[in-house]
Amino acid sequence: MSMFDQLKQLKQLKDIQDQLKKEKIEAEKNGVRVVVNGKMEIEELTLNSDLDINQQQKVLKDCINDAMHKVQMNLAQKMSKMGIGGNFGL
Repeated sequence: MSMFDQLKQLKQLKDIQDQLKKEKIEAEKNGVRVVVNGKMEIEELTLNSDLDINQQQKVLKDCINDAMHKVQMNLAQKMSKMGIGGNFGL
């Protein structure tokens, strides 16, 4: 791969990073809602006061894991369209 190709690929990666910052991924279950951005940062969190603490903890964990998995899948899809390999831990 030439230096030009590497620079082009770096620019494409930067563009993907910029797009991911703007994307919001949501996961909701039993009234608990998590919104993360494409950089895997939690932006919003809503709990359900009708659930006891153990239920909330389990549902929250499930929602966070689901949202993070969606972000990883989204990133993998974008990277494959660019022709960049890797499974990103999936």
